[in-house]
Amino acid sequence: MAVLSAVLAPSAAAADVQSQQWYLSAMKADEMWKVSTGKGVKVAVVDTGVNPNTPSLKGQVLAGEVPKAVGYKATEDYEGHGTSMAELIAGTGAGGGLKGLAPGAKIVPYRLAMKAMKNESERKRAPELADVIRAIADSDVKIISMSFTGGIDNPKDREAFKYAQSKGKLMIAGTGNDAQEKNFIGYPAAYPYVVGVAASDKSGTVGKFSEYGNYVDLASPGVDVPRWCDNTFRSYCTGQGTSQATAIASASAALIWSAHPDWTANQVLASLIDTAGRDWAKDDPSTYLGYGLIRPRKVLENSKFNPGSAGTDPLAKENATGVTDATGAKPSASASTSSQAPKDTTGGRTSAAGSSSESSDNTTMWVALGAAGAVLVIGGGAFAVIRSRRGA
Repeated sequence: MAVLSAVLAPSAAAADVQSQQWYLSAMKADEMWKVSTGKGVKVAVVDTGVNPNTPSLKGQVLAGEVPKAVGYKATEDYEGHGTSMAELIAGTGAGGGLKGLAPGAKIVPYRLAMKAMKNESERKRAPELADVIRAIADSDVKIISMSFTGGIDNPKDREAFKYAQSKGKLMIAGTGNDAQEKNFIGYPAAYPYVVGVAASDKSGTVGKFSEYGNYVDLASPGVDVPRWCDNTFRSYCTGQGTSQATAIASASAALIWSAHPDWTANQVLASLIDTAGRDWAKDDPSTYLGYGLIRPRKVLENSKFNPGSAGTDPLAKENATGVTDATGAKPSASASTSSQAPKDTTGGRTSAAGSSSESSDNTTMWVALGAAGAVLVIGGGAFAVIRSRRGA
């Protein structure tokens, strides 16, 4: 496991951790930042809380904008996960920290009870997901970033996400990291109007851990991406997961929305879908990569980019169909039940950060289910993938 110090010799640590952010050069972040840094866009990070006092996040976290009713300990991160996601989105890179893909954006933090929360009293006082989503929907936050997953389809949550969509929010969530074990249906990524994000590596290969299904909408870098090792905030570790992929996808959306503040959530998402790296028809998305690998630079470099109609939902087909299995059928009630995480006060939610990466051998694989290979370009690098068609 790679551990990068963020305490001793800050300047050296900055060079170390930022050199591990391979996707910044692959996506040509320096070129994008000449057009947009995400300024003016607020991103809600719904997670384990966000520590606003790390060097990279000082001045970046708008803790005062969290409604008191759902703001219990929003700025106390009990795992280090939420802080990591916030830095990947909007970190300044100061003092040896991660450099966010959208360093001009601002973070509004929210804290949920997940399995990593051991304090029973804090679990009871943590806000419900549905209440958090409704509070964000009623705010001026534009993007809701959710790097967690659970196996429970809660009607209250479903209605809350529908409400947030009606209020013009762009909602992005990781699909989860259990593909090798059970590949259960992951919520909130599987809810209508939520963009499900898979994780890819430097070559564009889907991580073998990255969960798949017809609710995967986009793929984003999520292998060998640094994050805080734990909630002591003393060092960074290189890891993998759809959590990191979600944060980077959220930052990509922030860059585009900042450059085009008059666009709607539909248009921002449509632009990401239209420019995603793929060599298959856009109307035939992949089970593993959705519409392809995110390439926000392709939007930003074209000042006259046409994002389509403001009111057209780019995921209308998926939202109408709902979650289906590999044959295109709705999962049976028994199948859904067997795939659920245990019911508890956290709703079975776990962060989607995955494990630390120890070698390239155990982080990626070629996904081959009767599909042809493709070479895609995300920013400046070639990304090789193998896809599987998904029925609808």
